[in-house]
Amino acid sequence: MTTHTAAPPPRPSTDPQAFKRFADFYPFYLSEHGNRTCRRLHFVGSTLTLVCLAMLVATGKPQYLLYGLLCGYGFAWIGHFGFEKNKPASFKRPLYSFMGDWVMYKDIWTGKVRL
Repeated sequence: MTTHTAAPPPRPSTDPQAFKRFADFYPFYLSEHGNRTCRRLHFVGSTLTLVCLAMLVATGKPQYLLYGLLCGYGFAWIGHFGFEKNKPASFKRPLYSFMGDWVMYKDIWTGKVRL
């Protein structure tokens, strides 16, 4: 007798644009980051973004702003497309997603979200 494992249930297709408040959006944001590798890539990208901003301030070289954007979004998008297998919410809710990145970053540091 062969046994088959059922595929995980599909995620609810919530439209990120439906949220009127960030407080309502953030639980959805976290649900889109269930994969540990994706969260880790977000954390690395955010940390490198802060390093790039520090370098911008220290050197005054504007290319560090570009490097920071590439680090932040590059690592996050690799996490979403490669590991989470979803589209980043930043495509539909860029401000809430940007805020979510930094709240999740803080929540990782404070132990509310696990790496």
